[in-house]
Amino acid sequence: MDDVLLAIGTRKGLFLGRRGGGGWDLTGPHFPMQAVYSVGIDTRRAAPRLLVGADSSHWGPSVFRSDDLGRTWHEPPAPAVRFPEGTDTSLERVWQLHPAGPAAPDVVYAGTQPGALFRSEDGGETFAFVRSLWEHPQRPEWGAGFGGQAVHTVVTDPRDADVVLAAVSSGGVYRSADGGASWAPSNTGLKAEFLPDPYPEFGQCVHKIAPDAVDPDRLYLQNHGGVYRSDDAGATWLDIGKGLPADFGFAVAAHPRRGGVAYVFPVSDGSDRYPPGYRCRVFRTEDAGASWSELSAGLPKADHYGVVLRDALRTDDADPAGVYFGNRNGEVYASADDGDSWRLVAEHLPDVLCVRAAAVG
Repeated sequence: MDDVLLAIGTRKGLFLGRRGGGGWDLTGPHFPMQAVYSVGIDTRRAAPRLLVGADSSHWGPSVFRSDDLGRTWHEPPAPAVRFPEGTDTSLERVWQLHPAGPAAPDVVYAGTQPGALFRSEDGGETFAFVRSLWEHPQRPEWGAGFGGQAVHTVVTDPRDADVVLAAVSSGGVYRSADGGASWAPSNTGLKAEFLPDPYPEFGQCVHKIAPDAVDPDRLYLQNHGGVYRSDDAGATWLDIGKGLPADFGFAVAAHPRRGGVAYVFPVSDGSDRYPPGYRCRVFRTEDAGASWSELSAGLPKADHYGVVLRDALRTDDADPAGVYFGNRNGEVYASADDGDSWRLVAEHLPDVLCVRAAAVG
């Protein structure tokens, strides 16, 4: 079984887990009293690099990096991510740190609040402002979700490093085919049930996007109401939520090697926003959304109120593959068999904001 690093970002620090001897050993908190909304594990390098977006109520937000799996950390003397003069704004939070594919081995994207995108060409040490998205004529009309307006998801095409998707809350999906020089909304078929026109060109409250492991044109999307699939790299979207106990939720993840396999954690829409029936359950599709099955072996059977946020459901790249989720109860669960069974990794942590895992060799 592969050696796996598990990174757990919480409201009050980062916890790191290593799998060994059938169990998990956790260290932390790293960055205590800082909210960790984003973690990137860059396995394209000879030694994996950890990137952490943490924000302190006193010192503000920053991006930290480690090249020794969290034993030591480096913070640049000048902020790695910052808005340039003339934008009349400042960085509130780094929501996403996304190492691009092997076609661009040193490129890392950062999605931020306010809703903007930054690009690094040195593995996340420094970032350049992607002005084209910020200056898109539709940006002034983007709304703000309950968590604020942010670029919270970045997806890159493994075949072509110039194809990038960015999801904005609440602006929808934007696609670039020229490395970020220009952007176009890519929301055909996505519903915005809270707007007078439920199928606008932009303005959808997209919660998360995950790429399929085998088909680069296939993407899975959890919307503010609706689970969707695209078979044309995000140009159009098809609702695949039938068979789920609720089509609202925040997170979606895909299996790292099996095509057509994706995971969601449904949440009831409306006033309560708890798991449907107060039951802790992950749902998996093995046929690209044609059907869904409940995965609950090893999860709590009693009434359960833990909600999984948009970046707190993830798979690793180990063999066999692992699936992980953390919730706002401070619990983290792991599966080593594609989600068929689960075990508790940690409990009584602060709110879990994000989870990342990777084989580190």
